[in-house]
Amino acid sequence: MTLSILDYARGTLKLSGQHEQMILVRHDGTLELIDTIDLGFPIGLDAEIIDFIDESMISLNPEDVVVLYTDGITEAENLDRQQYGLDRLCEVVRSHRHQSAKGIQQAVIKDLIAYIGQHTIYDDITLLVIKQKPLLN
Repeated sequence: MTLSILDYARGTLKLSGQHEQMILVRHDGTLELIDTIDLGFPIGLDAEIIDFIDESMISLNPEDVVVLYTDGITEAENLDRQQYGLDRLCEVVRSHRHQSAKGIQQAVIKDLIAYIGQHTIYDDITLLVIKQKPLLN
C-alpha cells in the first residue's frame, strides 16, 4: 500500500510518505529521482507513527513534471516476463514532458498497455502526474 501526503504552496511541493522513488523531470529534460524510503511510515503496525514521518521539499520551476506511481507499473511484465521498469517509465515521461499532465499520464498508460500486451496484470496500476504551470506573461 502506498500513502503519500502532498502539500503544495508557491512553487514548493512537500512530500511525506510514498513507496517508490518520485520522478521529477525538469522543463529542460533533466531527470531527478527522489528517494522516498525514509519518508514512509508503517500503516497499522504501530499505534504512534510520529517517529516515522519525514518529508522532502522539492522546488518546482515552470513546466517541471512530478510523477508518483505504484510498483504495479514498473513491475508489470510483457509476454517474455520482462518488467516495464523504472528506466522506461522515466523515458516516456521525459519524452512527453511538453504535454499537459493528462497527456503525459495518457502516454505512459498507452505505452504500458502496449508493453504488457496480452500478459496478465497482477497488481494495481496507479499513476499521478503533476505539472507546474508555466509563467504567465
